[in-house]
Amino acid sequence: MAKPGPIARFWRTLGPGLITGAADDDPSGITTYSLAGAQFGTSLLWMAVLSWPLMWAVQLMCARVGMVTGRGLMAAFRERFPRPLLFVVCAALFFANSINIGADLAGMADAAELLSGVNSHVWVTVFGIAILWATVQMRYAQVANVLKWLALVLMAYVITALLSRPNWGEVLRDTFIPRLPSGADGWGMMVAILGTTISPYLFFWQASQEVEEEKGIGRARAQRIGATPEELKARNTDVGAGTFVSNGAMFFIMLTTALTLHRNGTTHPQNSAEVARALEPLLGHSAMLLYTIGLFGLGALAIPTLAGATAYALAELLGLRQGIDAPFTRARAFYVIMIVSVAGGVAMDFFNIDAVRALYWTAIVNGLVAPPLLIGIVTVARDAKLMHGQPSGRLSMVLVWATTVLMIAAGVAMFVL
Repeated sequence: MAKPGPIARFWRTLGPGLITGAADDDPSGITTYSLAGAQFGTSLLWMAVLSWPLMWAVQLMCARVGMVTGRGLMAAFRERFPRPLLFVVCAALFFANSINIGADLAGMADAAELLSGVNSHVWVTVFGIAILWATVQMRYAQVANVLKWLALVLMAYVITALLSRPNWGEVLRDTFIPRLPSGADGWGMMVAILGTTISPYLFFWQASQEVEEEKGIGRARAQRIGATPEELKARNTDVGAGTFVSNGAMFFIMLTTALTLHRNGTTHPQNSAEVARALEPLLGHSAMLLYTIGLFGLGALAIPTLAGATAYALAELLGLRQGIDAPFTRARAFYVIMIVSVAGGVAMDFFNIDAVRALYWTAIVNGLVAPPLLIGIVTVARDAKLMHGQPSGRLSMVLVWATTVLMIAAGVAMFVL
């Protein structure tokens, strides 16, 4: 049998890191980045460059916790923090993720209504049921493979941005010469971008998927004592690729809306479908279609991630059986939590809650909640006993602390400046 080539070997290396990175660009994230480009033009493009190494360090630290300890992040937190505090964390995660799911479903449904003419409420219900059914029925290896391929739809935003024919001199200037925002709106947008990019649900999902990977190869938690250098190196590549894809998509979404909506005076689009419609007269039907395809694919990728992150965190805290590799009959509570999360998102659409406002404020809440969680992650990741003698390295620690300080500073500036 012929040995696989370098591209095939690289693709096999990709897994939880790529899925988590791509899931970061869900419909709510797409809308947040679209709002950033529409309101502030290209002035915030530098954040895509800055946030890449920060997101990489955070997600790699979460991955390391899962790989080395053989358990998820909340299970690791239980070793160091009081349970009442962790219940508060889980409640906040459930609330924020359910709103995020609702916003994602609304974004997908608005796009479907734009293409089909069928009322978006119908599509919200259809998408919610279909995604839940697939998640419950499929095993982890199947889900992971589908989600990995769905990540390719992010290329839609690269193509859409190139269709807008940017002035690359101006783009490079705003990409590599940071301009700090001014006023509460500017700092609020910076908090929202950081909260969407470095989001709490991704922390829990990343660590839990490392555990699922172990189960997938038939290795029980009792057999996990640390991780080999080869495993850690492979995950470093995986997470690096996933975060690069995530931040690259952020860059091109902001660029597209900066060069179209902002330049055209459309600075406050109300939803993702309005963004797609606005692109059509400026860039043509193909750009609108590409933008819409991205919404569908990334919504299908992100919603199981959001609901799964909530379910993993609560199940680990309560000591319940969990995992999308387990059949429904053996992990009922885990799947019920997922179902309730998605049902809450579906219900949000029928209460006519402004999805754009909801997702924007959810992003801000994520940006404010993330720093305490990052402190908790560093506390766990530096614990040599808990990490079986393989705590995170100094560079990771420095980058995660820098992320924490930056997010705290942006949050304070939003309220003070």
